Amino acid sequence: MAFESLTEKLQNVFRKIKSRGKLTEVDVRNVLKEIKMALLEADVNFMVVKQFINSVQKQAVGQKIMNGLNSGHMVIKIVNEELVKLMGPDAVEIALKKENEITVIMLVGLQGVGKTMTAAKISEKLKNKGRRPLLVACDVYRPAAIKQLQLIGEKQGIEVFTMGDKIKPMDIAETAVEYARSQGMNVVIVDTAGRLHIDEKMIEELIFIRETVHVDQSILVVDAMTGQDAVNVAKIFDQKVGIDGIILTKLDGDTRGGAALSIKTICGKPIFYVGMGEKLSDLEQFYPDRMASRILGRGDMMSLIEKAQINLDKSTVKKMEQKMKKTRLDFDDYLETMNQMKKMGGIVNVLGMMPGLSGKMRDLESIVDEKALAKKEAIIYSMTPEERSNPDLLNFSRKKRIANGAGVTVVEVNRFVKQFEQTCEMMKKMPGIMKGKAEKLGGFKFPFW
Repeated sequence: MAFESLTEKLQNVFRKIKSRGKLTEVDVRNVLKEIKMALLEADVNFMVVKQFINSVQKQAVGQKIMNGLNSGHMVIKIVNEELVKLMGPDAVEIALKKENEITVIMLVGLQGVGKTMTAAKISEKLKNKGRRPLLVACDVYRPAAIKQLQLIGEKQGIEVFTMGDKIKPMDIAETAVEYARSQGMNVVIVDTAGRLHIDEKMIEELIFIRETVHVDQSILVVDAMTGQDAVNVAKIFDQKVGIDGIILTKLDGDTRGGAALSIKTICGKPIFYVGMGEKLSDLEQFYPDRMASRILGRGDMMSLIEKAQINLDKSTVKKMEQKMKKTRLDFDDYLETMNQMKKMGGIVNVLGMMPGLSGKMRDLESIVDEKALAKKEAIIYSMTPEERSNPDLLNFSRKKRIANGAGVTVVEVNRFVKQFEQTCEMMKKMPGIMKGKAEKLGGFKFPFW
């Protein structure tokens, strides 16, 4: 995930700070020098870094340590507050009109940033909130984009308006708004064409669309992996077309994350959402405070809870919790847990939101071997229903049969069974460990907690 390298460097910096009653100017200068280098290496804009460092220094020099906090904690607190200010300070939603009025949203950006998929993701979010969206295919230069939008819309149950690739985009957009009005739809999402670079023809077309249909929200979609280029693109689009906010895509990739930390300060426009994967559900509301927490390696429990509340089958979770209190888990429970984790983006993504594990995706990926998980599932599917519900039945002959069915060795079956037993023992201890945390988080519990 983005910021992984930055998180690791910042944590190393904070570990070096010795506990003392007051932060001297020398202490702060040395710490900030390393933080500055970490931010620059993360591709954060130089002027943004300079402003950030100056602000932290003013607050940190001579700062008395709060009760229960050592110097390291105090610096982290100040850095956290400044990161939130840098990216926010508050979460901003896409502005929508009343439900009986039509909101026109136009997505703009360069080619290849993921505009078409982002349009579909936004429509999915708005549909889940009770809105009635219409997707509009205005990328007439790339027929594949029209087809892609139609296929995704069909899958979502969201209508896609298209007039082919021979009509001018502004005429398509105008006709689409009239169609939406006649069909009682209240959000029109216009997917515009991108170019490999910004040119006059592109800008002119976007201005014509905006003026023809009176666009309410112009949203720039940028690829987070392009770093400072994304910031420069945002600046030009805002100056020439005018944008109301930004969506960063591919923030789950191997990117340094500088765009997310620079773009608000440079352009003065909020980040609405961040793309964290290829699935329609992988578009997350951008919360500056939660992103700052992730950057500092403190996890993002609130986003994890929201993912769980949306994706987890509550009745299944409740049954598992009740079962935990009465008896041991079986292999069917293991399969169900894996399925629930997949719905939330996979085990690695879930663990990556945990405090202390945020920013360690590479380590988690090496520990959690997806191929090994697939093997474990194959082992379970090779068992009979009786063997799944009663692990004690697994003698040598049964394990040999299971190994043959799963295409693995008996040694691998034995290893998995042992790991499963150890996991069950650990899970039995989890309710007590997590009870306090679950209560603080509004009473919501994850599976087995």
